[in-house]
Amino acid sequence: MHKTRVGVIRGGPSNEYGVSLKTGAAVLANLPLEKYELRDILIDRAGNWHMHGIPITPHEALTHLDVAFNALHGNYGEDGKIQHIFETHGIPFTGSGSFASAIGMNKGLSKEIYKKEKIKTPQSYLLESLLDISKEAHKVLSIFPFPFIIKPVSSGSSVGISIVKSLSEFDKAVRDAYEHSNTVLVEEFIKGKEATCGVIDNFRDQEFYALPPIEIRPHEGRFFDYEAKYQGKSDEIVPGNFTESEKREIESLAIAAHKALGLSHYSRSDFIIHPKRGIFILETNTLPGLTEQSLIPKALKSVGASLSHFLDHIIQLAIRGE
Repeated sequence: MHKTRVGVIRGGPSNEYGVSLKTGAAVLANLPLEKYELRDILIDRAGNWHMHGIPITPHEALTHLDVAFNALHGNYGEDGKIQHIFETHGIPFTGSGSFASAIGMNKGLSKEIYKKEKIKTPQSYLLESLLDISKEAHKVLSIFPFPFIIKPVSSGSSVGISIVKSLSEFDKAVRDAYEHSNTVLVEEFIKGKEATCGVIDNFRDQEFYALPPIEIRPHEGRFFDYEAKYQGKSDEIVPGNFTESEKREIESLAIAAHKALGLSHYSRSDFIIHPKRGIFILETNTLPGLTEQSLIPKALKSVGASLSHFLDHIIQLAIRGE
């Protein structure tokens, strides 16, 4: 029996290298070996490719594959660059295409699409230059009351995000965000319950299947930042404590965002639920983490689906070009 040759691409030059290694390890550990022949393809921090520890060119690596499982996170992996390489080589791959990935990675562009599709999202303002932070601070303060959020436009895992509570914190927050992106997003702070919801294509006889929304409770004094996500400084309630109407609306909005951004195979959108203003979408992750601490595997478990079954499903979608 011929086994499908799957290249699991992990690592990469982004600041989410470590998380990607763990996602890739989870994929390698959970793909059914009776069906797949696995190739462990590591991209190091300098962008060099290796297969099973041996240096190799991207062309050489991809010509030995039937399908690529994209386990990268952050820049290069989620912004359309590696997707373009896959497309150029005619290799089926998991996740969204290059154009949709580039849009999804850019929080500013995603917000424009949300607004066009009437998906409610917090008010925001783009900072595109570090030349005059003082002038930009006055502009921002004319729009937003304290506190407000400053985040990189193109980054994941909540890297480089700050809650700014006073003018004295503005300069450092902007400079921290610019370390991860050449454009910075200022966003109104909305206090409420935090939620996230995954979407899977063509799963369980549904064209777009919404996983149960998860409630996220960062520990006291935190928001859902990198440490909360990956160092156990938050509680994730699966499924979350939402009313039936909140649950249905979150699921509907997650599917609407997935469709509006033109995403493929799977995604996960983050939300904030204000007690009076309703549900706001914050962003959509086009390649959610699949580590033991990650939210997609937890949501899958809550509906009786294994990570192995999910990975098999995603690979088959890629092979069929769906």
